Amino acid sequence: MIPNQPELGEALPSVSDPLAAAPPLVDGGHSHAGDRKLLGLMLGAMGVVFGDIGTSPLYALKATVLATEGGLPNHVAVMGSLSMIFWALILVVTVKYVLIIMRADNNGEGGTLALAALAHRSPGMTRRIKATIGIGATVGLALFFGDGMLTPAVTVLSAVEGVTVEAPHFAPLVVPLSLAILVLLFVIQDRGTHKIGRLFGPVMLLWFFALAYFGAVSLLGNPGILMAVNPWYALQMFLHAPWVAFVSLGAVVLAVTGCEALYADMGHFGRRPIQYAWLFLALPALMLNYFGQGAALLRHPEDAHIAFFSVIPHWAHMPMVILATLAAIIASQAVITGVFSMTQQAVQLGQLPRMEIRHTSATDYGQIFVPRMNALLGIGVVLIVLIFKSSDALTAAYGIAVTGVMVIDTFNAGIVAKKQWKWLPWLVILLFGGMGISDVIFFISNSLKIPEGGWLPLFIAFCVFVAMDTWRRGRRVHLEKVRQESLPLSLFLDRADKSTTRVAGLAVFLSSRTDIVPGALLHNLKHNKVLHERVVIANVVVEDTPLVAPAKRIEVEKLGKGFYAVKIHHGFFETPDVPQALEDARRFGLALDVDTATFFIGRETLVPAERSELGRWRNRLYRTMAGAALSPARFYHLPPNRVVELGTQITI
Repeated sequence: MIPNQPELGEALPSVSDPLAAAPPLVDGGHSHAGDRKLLGLMLGAMGVVFGDIGTSPLYALKATVLATEGGLPNHVAVMGSLSMIFWALILVVTVKYVLIIMRADNNGEGGTLALAALAHRSPGMTRRIKATIGIGATVGLALFFGDGMLTPAVTVLSAVEGVTVEAPHFAPLVVPLSLAILVLLFVIQDRGTHKIGRLFGPVMLLWFFALAYFGAVSLLGNPGILMAVNPWYALQMFLHAPWVAFVSLGAVVLAVTGCEALYADMGHFGRRPIQYAWLFLALPALMLNYFGQGAALLRHPEDAHIAFFSVIPHWAHMPMVILATLAAIIASQAVITGVFSMTQQAVQLGQLPRMEIRHTSATDYGQIFVPRMNALLGIGVVLIVLIFKSSDALTAAYGIAVTGVMVIDTFNAGIVAKKQWKWLPWLVILLFGGMGISDVIFFISNSLKIPEGGWLPLFIAFCVFVAMDTWRRGRRVHLEKVRQESLPLSLFLDRADKSTTRVAGLAVFLSSRTDIVPGALLHNLKHNKVLHERVVIANVVVEDTPLVAPAKRIEVEKLGKGFYAVKIHHGFFETPDVPQALEDARRFGLALDVDTATFFIGRETLVPAERSELGRWRNRLYRTMAGAALSPARFYHLPPNRVVELGTQITI
């Protein structure tokens, strides 16, 4: 049995209340209880959302200045690098993501898939544009997974390497210690985002305070560094050495890595707490630290390779190494949480096979743990650390996936602004066209890193894309084969009472459609030669919205002769619970006791056809993925002692 999930790139179900206008930049509302809740969510967001971008000072300015080494005078390199980082944080993170793209929430959810689904259901869309959105969403998700493996490795290595600044003899311990920290992080993921956020929130506040304090102290020693806010200094780099400046853009991106995780984690804490935490806490602290590092490099150009620790006094060096390591763990957490969110969306939208998704909070539906993805990420991160062994080697691979996702997000957000917010066409072209051009420039600059390690996130993204594309194609062929070999339900009902024994009780058959006879029903009739007194054909439909209102959760159609067709609607950020949904069927006149019902599902054995539409290797990959998918009984939360599985063979 395969859930009837929509696929991006195909026609999606319409919604009755599409977004008509962009929400305000910052939500309103005042109350003491609300303020306390807001502060609590801001603290939690600090511990989960801002770890990635908050640890960028460990390596961003260092990598940018070193990228210009030998090609520009030190003063021009430092001032120009700072200017580019400053405007990247303002334009890319603050304006683009925090103030614009985060307004394009899909019923509170963010991320590449949520934004793509929102853009996909915009009115007046051509089939070609919808197909482009679907492909872009798949590519964006694949790139995000690639970035998700690099972020924990590069941030933890950058922090742990700080110990060698004052104690070079500890260098052999950097990789083993980094691996121990990373393995422990993935082991504790099943404790839940909420608990981790409460633990990490205060630590992250201390981290940002330390960034601001040490940066401000260094800045006061050379306040003229503040002149770098003038974009003329960035332009000077291109006038002095255009190619060197262009190459350095690939390092500037390191300062904004984490903006997609920030957007993807919006469903965990809400838009307003993240916006406030960024504007009033994270951004000022980052700016002070970057300018403090710049002031230190103007005084001591030889410290470029330890730019972050150049602003730390001797007495605070080891405490800052420890704090930086904790912040690096939090940076990893931000991306891991985002990967979990995106995985759930992908599973529900039919982009990936069914996986176990555990909800780690009784009150917040967005706080989840995906065991299989956690294991894959953990293995990937460990291998990356063992292969690259240093943060300098990893920064060469870092950033290309981020810029790819940024291009896709800009395209989809532009569609939402034009079609749903009803912005004037010239404004959309001017604003999103400008952002798109800058994203493409960043992407091309990062593409120069491919020979030095940029191939790694692209290789990971390619593997993920092939897997998702194979799953989508395989499902399409699979469902079509089931439809062709199935008996129309109307024809079956005409003959249902002629030679069939009816027995007392309720049977629920899960099916991908409600107009055909489920294979499990035919097999039950063939082997047991009976039909239950009441038969429910249940079809799970995943909409392209994060949540479905309870009033629209279920549809019941009485077919006659004791047969009922039930459609259960869920959002892509909800885990379908068939028994719970069926309890609501009473208001439609279908009174049933789930505790006494028998649930029938088909256990399908896929056999390759002599000439498969998928081709030989895709066919094998699809059958492997289908075999590894979580069983429908567990995925749909069916009571284990009330499930009957009937085997069937399908040739694809």
